[in-house]
Amino acid sequence: MRPAVTCWMVCCVGAVVADDAAKKSDAKASDRRAAQRALEPFNDWVGTWRGVGQPRRGSSKGAWTEKAQWAWKIDRESAGIAVKIEKGKLITEGVLGYDPAEKRFHFKSQSPDGESRTYVGSPAEEGKLMLTTAAAESEAQHRLTFQIRHVDRLLLLVETRAAGQTSFSRVAEIGYTREGGSFASQADSGPKCIVTGGRGTMTVTYKGKTYYVCCSGCKQAFDDDPEGIIADAAERKKKEAEPKKK
Repeated sequence: MRPAVTCWMVCCVGAVVADDAAKKSDAKASDRRAAQRALEPFNDWVGTWRGVGQPRRGSSKGAWTEKAQWAWKIDRESAGIAVKIEKGKLITEGVLGYDPAEKRFHFKSQSPDGESRTYVGSPAEEGKLMLTTAAAESEAQHRLTFQIRHVDRLLLLVETRAAGQTSFSRVAEIGYTREGGSFASQADSGPKCIVTGGRGTMTVTYKGKTYYVCCSGCKQAFDDDPEGIIADAAERKKKEAEPKKK
């Protein structure tokens, strides 16, 4: 009887482990969906932007040009909007994410010299996102303020506060203009991204049907899990159709 009992115990333990793994996977998938929904208001950031950085407002002294490419970064367990910046003097890359538990946004960046920083914060007002680094009183603190002035115009203000100081001072402001013409004329009337609901710019196919996505990141997410993406889109469309509670 011992072999049978041992086998039964092994099967039970295996079932419990598998159940725990499934629950953890479901929880991560739920957090991914929550993060994606929180980030969708920043869909307008997706695309290629030409930027001009100015240490001093209204002055070309020390100014530089750079190119930023924003795209969604989505897998089964996480969602973010990533940026790669060519010739960036302050930031070369970063990922904007959202923590559903803390209900706060975070931006993990890297500078040209390889220094990594994590900024945390919340939208200050419509179209503006203000994020700061955590710092002790004896340390300098850094702040980024992203603001969409128009769907074709994005501003990034970079500031720092020295240890012991009470106010932030300007490092530089980078004004970005969207590359490739006006986004506004097609933003609402064109096809929608099956993954995020943003403006569809490229197509993908599944089981003979064509869908639109907004960037290479969303294309990869769709290719990795088309059934899940289609199901999420159907659920999103259903919720959008529901009457809003007064």
